[in-house]
Order: sequence, then structure tokens, then C-alpha cells
Amino acid sequence: MKKKGILIVVSGFSGSGKGTIMKELLKKYDTQYALSISATTRQPRVGEVDGREYFFKTREQFEKMIADGELIEYAQYVENYYGTPKAYVEQMLEEGKDVILEIEIQGALKVKEKFPDTLLLFVSPPSVEILRKRLIGRGTEDEKTVEKRLARAVEESAGIENYDYLVINDKLDVCVEEVHSIIQNEKFRVSRNINFIQEIRKELKSF
Repeated sequence: MKKKGILIVVSGFSGSGKGTIMKELLKKYDTQYALSISATTRQPRVGEVDGREYFFKTREQFEKMIADGELIEYAQYVENYYGTPKAYVEQMLEEGKDVILEIEIQGALKVKEKFPDTLLLFVSPPSVEILRKRLIGRGTEDEKTVEKRLARAVEESAGIENYDYLVINDKLDVCVEEVHSIIQNEKFRVSRNINFIQEIRKELKSF
């Protein structure tokens, strides 16, 4: 019988490189992982495609998804909605894929409430100076938005203790391997193997 996949939430400060880590992880282990695509009301950045990076929605469309219970979680971040569509996630888990949600801290804690088995990973750059350089270096936001994101990072840092693992993104290739190892090792946790343990007990009793 195919084992059900693990639900993983990856969060991190904006500019921590979490999106790049996820892309590399999926490129390297494409049969193992599925990246859940979030819905958002923010405008697409250059090169982003609807249904690939995000499902881009109007505010009205997004609020209908909320009303219809089609989202695992949703939150507002820098004046836009972000949320996780439920159907795709559940389908991938049933197929045995480990599903990664790349969402911010508010949403992560909501997912953990609904799915207590969720593995929470937080990605951080080695320092705040590097974080600032990465945000400016992206060239996708003006100075005001960069300042907003840094102010938001102060709030987010208060919730890091709620996560299971902290990953420092210094060298990308090393970080990708660390994230993969954490997820794979998690599969050996006793609490994730209760069905197997019960089966073994049953067989032992039959001798």
C-alpha cells in the first residue's frame, strides 16, 4: 500500500530565498515532492504565469473561495490576500507525494491547527544585512515596499519558536540537501508509523 505523503509548510522572511530553495528541491527530487500553488490577489511579477507560480485572483474571486470553504488557510500580507486551495493538496497527499506549502507564518499556524501532523520549517538568511541586500537585489519592489517587508520580518521573527526546524540559507545547494534530509528523516518518526506498528503487533500476537 502506498504511504500517504507528508504535509510540509515552509515559511521565512521575504527575501530569505525560500522560493528558490523550493524550486531547486522540486527540480532535484521531482517525483518525491509536489509544491502547492497558492492563490493570491497580488499582481503577477514579470515572468510569472497564472497556475504556475500562483493562481492570480481578483479580490471578489478570492472572497468567494473563502466563502465556499475552498481554502485550507488564507491571510492578508502587505495589502493582498494569499491562500492555499484544498483539493490539490489532498489529492497529492493521497498519491504519496510530500506536499510543500510555501506560506507565511499566520497561515502556517492555521494549517498546523487543522493538520497537527504538518511539518513546519522556517528559512532564514544568515543575517539581517544579507536579507536587506537580497530584497533590494531582487529589483521587484520599491524602497517603500522593502521597508514594509523588513518591518513585517520583525513581527514574523516573534513566531519562529512555533516551527519544528530552522534552516539557515547561506549556500543554496547545502540548504536544499538539509531541507530534503529533514523531510525524509521525519518519515521515520514513530508517531507517523502507527499503522505499521499496529500491524506488527497484530502479527506478533498471531504466533
